Amino acid sequence: MKKLPDGRWVDEAPWSDDADLSAPERSDMDAPNWVLVWRKFKRHKLGLISGIFLLLSYLMLPVAGFIAPYTPNERSADYLYAPPQSINLWHEGSFVGPYVYPTTATADLQNFRWTYQTDTSRPMPLQFFCKGNEYNLFGFIPSDTHLFCAPEGATVFLWGSDRLGRDVFSRILYGAQLSLTVGLIGITVSFALGIFFGSIAGYFGGKTDWFINRMIEILRSLPELPLWLALSAAVPSNWGPVSVFFIISIILGILDWPGLARAVRSKFLSLREEEYVRAAEMMGAKPGRVIRRHLLPNFMSHLIASATLSIPAMILGETALSFLGLGLRAPAVSWGVMLNDAQNLASIEIYPWTAIPMLPIIFVVLAFNFLGDGLRASLDPYKG
Repeated sequence: MKKLPDGRWVDEAPWSDDADLSAPERSDMDAPNWVLVWRKFKRHKLGLISGIFLLLSYLMLPVAGFIAPYTPNERSADYLYAPPQSINLWHEGSFVGPYVYPTTATADLQNFRWTYQTDTSRPMPLQFFCKGNEYNLFGFIPSDTHLFCAPEGATVFLWGSDRLGRDVFSRILYGAQLSLTVGLIGITVSFALGIFFGSIAGYFGGKTDWFINRMIEILRSLPELPLWLALSAAVPSNWGPVSVFFIISIILGILDWPGLARAVRSKFLSLREEEYVRAAEMMGAKPGRVIRRHLLPNFMSHLIASATLSIPAMILGETALSFLGLGLRAPAVSWGVMLNDAQNLASIEIYPWTAIPMLPIIFVVLAFNFLGDGLRASLDPYKG
C-alpha cells in the first residue's frame, strides 16, 4: 500500500481478473471445523496432556508383554511380598549403567512377616532385549523377548511383588489390557442402545416416546450397584476369563444407556422442528436417513464428550465388581482383580505396595474426565 499526498492509500499491486473477491482476507478465518476444534483444544492444557497420556496408554496395550519383565502369573516362590526395588546407574562414584542390587529373604518368625536384606556391594546390571517367558505380542504373535530382564541371581520388582511372588509392575501392565478395554466395549454397547432408543423416541414421539420413556424411568429407578451385583452373580462360574470379560462389559453397557437415551431424545425433540429437517422430509427422505444424515451430525459433539466422560464409569464399574469377586476372576488379570488381593488392611499396612494398582485407576479416571472437559469446551469452536 502507498500513501498519496492527499492522504489516500493506493494498492500498488497489479489488478488481476482471476482474484477471488469472495475469499476472506485471512485464510485462517475460513479453516475447516476440525482445525478450529484443534486450535481451541490445544489451549486446554489439562485436556491436551490427558489426551496424550491416554493415547500412550492405549498404544502400550498391544506391547505390554514386551515392556513387562515378567509374565502376569509368573511366580517367584523365594520372593513373597518383596519390596519395590530401585534401578540405579552409579555405584561408589563410577557409572555402571542400569543395575539392581540382589536381595535375600528371611522369615521373621516373631512378627510373622518376610524381611529382605539388600546386598549393596554387588551391583548387577539389567539385561536388555532378553529372553524370558513367552507371551503374545499384539494378542496373537508368540514372543519371548522382553525389553529388560533381571540378571541371573537377582530380581527386578520395580513396584514389589504380591503374596504369590508375582511382579506388581508387570501385572499392572497386563491388567491395563482388560481394565482399559472394558470401558471401550461397554461404551460401544451403551451408545448403540442409547442412540437407537433415544433417536426413535425423540423423532417419532407419541406412544413410542411414551413407552421408551417409561422403560428408561424403570431402569433408572433401580439401584445400580445391587443390579450390577445381581447380574454379575448370574454369570456361570465355569465360564472362561474371556467370556466373563465380555459379559461384564455388556452388563456395564446395558445399565448405562438410559442416561444417554434421554439426552438424545431431548435434543431430537428440538432438532426435528428445524427447517432443514422438514425440507428433507418433504423431499422424501426416510426417517432413518433423516436421523443418520441430518440429526445425529448436529449432536455428534455432545456424543463424543459424553463418551469420554462415561468410559471412567465403566472402568470403575469393572474394578468394583472384580474387587468384590463378582467380575473378572483369576487367572485373568485386571486392576480390580489385583485390588481383590489387597482387601486385607493388615496386609496393606505391612506391605503397602500391594495397593499400588489404585494409582493407575485414579490417573486414568482423572485423565478421561479432563479430556472430556476439554472436548466439551472445544467441540463447539464458535462458542466462547
